[in-house]
Amino acid sequence: MHIYNTLTRRKEVFTPLVAGKVSMYVCGMTVYDYCHLGHARVMVAFDVITRYLRERGYDVNYVRNITDIDDKILKRADENGESITALTERMIDAMHEDEARLNVLPPSHEPRATGHIGDIVAMIETLIEKGFAYPADNGDVYYRVRKFANYGKLNNRQLDDMRSGARVEVDVHKEDPLDFVLWKAAKPTEAHWSSPWGNGRPGWHIECSAMSTCCLGETFDIHGGGPDLTFPHHENEIAQSEAATGKTYVNTWMHAGAVRVNQEKMSKSLGNFFTIRDVLAEHDPEVVRFLLVASHYRSPINYSVDSLTEARKSLTRLYTALEGVESDAISSQTSNYRERFTQVMDDDFNTPEALAVMFELAREVNRAKQETPEQAPKLAAELKQLGAVLGLLQQVPQTFLKGTQQQGMPLSESEIEAKIAQRIDAKANKNFAQADAIRDELAALGIILKDSREGTSWVFEAP
Repeated sequence: MHIYNTLTRRKEVFTPLVAGKVSMYVCGMTVYDYCHLGHARVMVAFDVITRYLRERGYDVNYVRNITDIDDKILKRADENGESITALTERMIDAMHEDEARLNVLPPSHEPRATGHIGDIVAMIETLIEKGFAYPADNGDVYYRVRKFANYGKLNNRQLDDMRSGARVEVDVHKEDPLDFVLWKAAKPTEAHWSSPWGNGRPGWHIECSAMSTCCLGETFDIHGGGPDLTFPHHENEIAQSEAATGKTYVNTWMHAGAVRVNQEKMSKSLGNFFTIRDVLAEHDPEVVRFLLVASHYRSPINYSVDSLTEARKSLTRLYTALEGVESDAISSQTSNYRERFTQVMDDDFNTPEALAVMFELAREVNRAKQETPEQAPKLAAELKQLGAVLGLLQQVPQTFLKGTQQQGMPLSESEIEAKIAQRIDAKANKNFAQADAIRDELAALGIILKDSREGTSWVFEAP
């Protein structure tokens, strides 16, 4: 298996620290608001990665943290007139609802920053003892960036370039403008914890260093996150963790691609910002997941009505192949399709090529349904099993194809069935013109009838 490593900027053979086991940490959400499409991208990308690693026989310890104390959380709670705990618990519940609807499996562990204050304080104390951090006279504690010789290695950047090319916070309490905060002194009315430097709360970067090493050890296999986290967040994590432990922090760094909306960056200022629940209110969750899976995890995704329409059509092709085939059949043999699926997924989790294999298999299922019906259940079972690795194709085909999960269907299911009954009566009475008119009327509404020996079925395809 080869995985692209952001640190080395190349694909590398993946060799876990412990044979048969994978330790993986992914930066999770700061829970001050509902999760947006960018969060969905990261959730689904690393869900697929976890599912596939487990499919290949690895015991995966997947840790995804929750940042439940942060300036944004303090500000939002104050604006809402609610406690920090009430806000964060509400947003965590919403996050879990969103990921469940997207068929994202829960991580093995989901540590919260507020549950690791002692570990954070201990790591800061170690950094101070080693000369990599210093308490300032305002109660803050800062990391001494220039002390860490390899700072910038993840992003291939030099310190002086960072200072001129990035927004550097000016603070008279810092020794150097590039230094970043590890511990923030609390204002009188703010949430805080006690520490050797006074009451305060942790900085964002140190939270992940403490939680990841506490859950997975001082060195672990994979660290992942969104595309905006490489600098400064992940760069700072490396500096903190390796300075504290003297060991390599992470062997493989992975980053998901960005989400663009109609070819533009998603942002509130552009008015194209969508939460996951906004999107799922209008679209089938599996269609949204298919859109996220259909692009390679490192590639940007364009979210638009057209792209969702194409995703629904593609998923419909796969479910159509499964329709009418025994759903409880189990395929245990290794086929050419499974071997090719494994080959492309072993190449840095190449989901577009994996889907291409699945579409070939779907065509084979359709042929078997017509020519060799006894082979269809085995082939369909294999298609469903490969789909499960990507978190797809687990609905009853007819449920998906009828579009009962999609809002905006022009007729209710009972109304459609009544129309079909009228058409059957018309055909029985040899009134074929009326039967054709009913079929065309439904087709104009996106309701496509399919006649077979078993009777008439239908699917909804939004016109």
